[in-house]
Amino acid sequence: MNKYLQFSPEVAYAINNRLPIVALESTIISHGMPYPQNLKVAEKLEKIAREMGVVPATICLMDGKIKVGLEKDDLKILAKAKNVAKVSSRDIGRILATGKTGATTVAATMKAAAWAGIKVFATGGIGGVHREAENTFDISNDLIELSRNPVIVVSAGAKAILDLSKTLEYLETFGVPVFGYKTDDFPAFYSAESSLKVDRVDSVKEIAEIYKINRELKLECGVLIANPIPKKDEIPFSEMDEYIQSALKKANKLNISGRDLTPFLLKEIVEITKGKSLETNIKLVENNVKLACEIAKEL
Repeated sequence: MNKYLQFSPEVAYAINNRLPIVALESTIISHGMPYPQNLKVAEKLEKIAREMGVVPATICLMDGKIKVGLEKDDLKILAKAKNVAKVSSRDIGRILATGKTGATTVAATMKAAAWAGIKVFATGGIGGVHREAENTFDISNDLIELSRNPVIVVSAGAKAILDLSKTLEYLETFGVPVFGYKTDDFPAFYSAESSLKVDRVDSVKEIAEIYKINRELKLECGVLIANPIPKKDEIPFSEMDEYIQSALKKANKLNISGRDLTPFLLKEIVEITKGKSLETNIKLVENNVKLACEIAKEL
């Protein structure tokens, strides 16, 4: 057992009794939304899981431990604190050594879930290859960790601010299977469809079977399930792309890049859309948690 893992009583009970568990990231709490909306969303996601008979395991770094499953006070700390570190997998050792509080990205949550033996993880959208990466080499660690950790990641595709075509190419290069859930289109986060095609799966039973075979074959990669946001909640791709281009121009003008780029762009898009993109973000995460719970129960 990894000595740095600290399980909440609820998650420890679920592990010992082989109950379904879904991992949840914490950057959406600390870096994705303002307080108190972030706390309400975090609590609602956990509530959705429990109502579906699944144990939620929100993950963060706190007091020199990787906490797997958070108490209400832990959620409040993450939601209110101003100095929470944004933790990718490369940052885990540094944050643990200093005892700081850190919110885990997709990459770090995936890594922690794999260490904890949790098979399914629900997020909003994964990171990926940034636009103009051929010049900047800006590629998210999420893609590398997807190739290294045998976890099913349920997301609404990749964040729409990215180069989605290059992101899919990168995942293919690293042997990560990508499936559209009940769709042939790779969803574009806020939008249910892009012009990019992926292999389709039509049931959670099929997803579970693919995962089980991959594990029997000792394939160490994860599986990305691209779950499109319901049409009634989406912002169409053509409309969204105009907002993204505007936000990118501002980022270039202000010389914002690297790990600061994604949070800046997402915040800028919230302002441009007068909050509509944030509402859409919340809807798609809820949708992903529901599907992840179904997969966890099937497994």
